[in-house]
Amino acid sequence: MEFDDLSARGLVLLGCGKMGSALLEGWLKQGLPAGAVWVLDPYPSEWLRARAAEGLHLNEDLPAAPALVLLAVKPQLMDEALPQVAGFADGQTLFVSIAAGKTLGYFAAHLGAGAPVVRSIPNTPAAVGRGITALIGNDTVDEAGLALAETLLSAVGQTVRLDDETQMDAVTAVSGSGPAYVFHLIETLAKAGEAAGLPPEMAMKLARATVAGAGQLAEEAAVDPAQLRINVTSPGGTTAAALAVLMDPETGFPPLLEKAVAAATVRGKELGA
Repeated sequence: MEFDDLSARGLVLLGCGKMGSALLEGWLKQGLPAGAVWVLDPYPSEWLRARAAEGLHLNEDLPAAPALVLLAVKPQLMDEALPQVAGFADGQTLFVSIAAGKTLGYFAAHLGAGAPVVRSIPNTPAAVGRGITALIGNDTVDEAGLALAETLLSAVGQTVRLDDETQMDAVTAVSGSGPAYVFHLIETLAKAGEAAGLPPEMAMKLARATVAGAGQLAEEAAVDPAQLRINVTSPGGTTAAALAVLMDPETGFPPLLEKAVAAATVRGKELGA
């Protein structure tokens, strides 16, 4: 990954919790010098303090004109924290937000319409380098700015560009909240295994490995998930018996997940209002 401009001008992290730390760790592993990073965080982790010992600037005076500011504080703290970097909103510094619910309109109101801002939504698998992040820039962001944001966010997984900001609530409902749906699937699959006679630890080990393995297969296979499902379903067999329940058009996964994603989308719109 090329970090020439970032190394020369500096990169600022406003907030460095779990997601900010995951991104920073990815950048450092890919060659960004610790000395090119400035972090503002009132409660730095031990990991972050260790990076400061390696040259990272922790709660120090900021560079004059950083190449990029990552806005990684919790959404409810953004109003209070943003003035610390608002002075960089002169069009020369790219702002990238990973704060849920904070719209491009919000940043235009607080930083001015001339500040190039990319809004993005990473998800929690970013912590293990398997995230997926949706992003969109305001009208001030050029292709180079979008490409830079994409490059940095790809340090923790895949990225997708949105056509319109209105898609962000649906993205949040699918990939942002989606890991929780999968974790619940693991919980319930393990409980179902217990109900069928398996010891709890064995049921959980089987459920975790099955969901993780199936997810990786779905991502890497040349065919789509529907074909993978067909491939493991013998007519009249055990999988077919289970799928008859799970694929029921009234009580199965299709209507249930549609309602769940719709509920999350609606809530996202409410929180962003």
